[in-house]
Amino acid sequence: MPARVSETYVLRTYPFREADLIVSFFTRDQGKLRGVAHRARKPKSSFGSGLERLSLINLSYSQKETRELVNLNSCDLLQSQFDLLSDFDASVALDYIAEVSEHLLPPHEPNERFFRLLAAVLGYMHTQAPGAIWTAVTYFSLWATRLSGFLPELATHPDRSLSEASRQLAAVMLRMHIGELPGRIWNKDTALDLRRFLVRQMEEHVERRFHTPLLLEGL
Repeated sequence: MPARVSETYVLRTYPFREADLIVSFFTRDQGKLRGVAHRARKPKSSFGSGLERLSLINLSYSQKETRELVNLNSCDLLQSQFDLLSDFDASVALDYIAEVSEHLLPPHEPNERFFRLLAAVLGYMHTQAPGAIWTAVTYFSLWATRLSGFLPELATHPDRSLSEASRQLAAVMLRMHIGELPGRIWNKDTALDLRRFLVRQMEEHVERRFHTPLLLEGL
């Protein structure tokens, strides 16, 4: 059973047995997978802090065709989101991005554009630009919906809850990289109607309610 090494974002972990973790992760070359990290909850685990949510790692894992779960061997940390965790608002935003990715990404389907979306949005959050959290969450929601194939034509969509300003802002975000967006002051209320609309679209698509949007609105 040869090991494979993939550039990977960790999406979510679950306690398993006494010292193990089940890990949901999104690889650049094989899409979303799930696996077991043996002894990962031990104090001297070889995984260290590499399995924190949305950490970017080089992950070594072994896969058998007859088993749903792969075996995680080791990882090298490439980018941690640790410095964002001291900010509660940013931490909730990370939870939101991880939850949406977990439910939108189908198993075993590589998606290079979604992988690059995560890299761009997380990188932008690290710039700590004013309002970066709300820019990142809105941009991610819009593009996650589009890349998943169910973003309607916003300019002509009949939903009256969408303001003209938010429709125009969405058009700009669909044309530009997040780091190149025109300067403006972002806050929680900026494009709130657009985020709510996109969350409804995503929840209808996956047929489940997300937990983190309410946390975001409570910030």
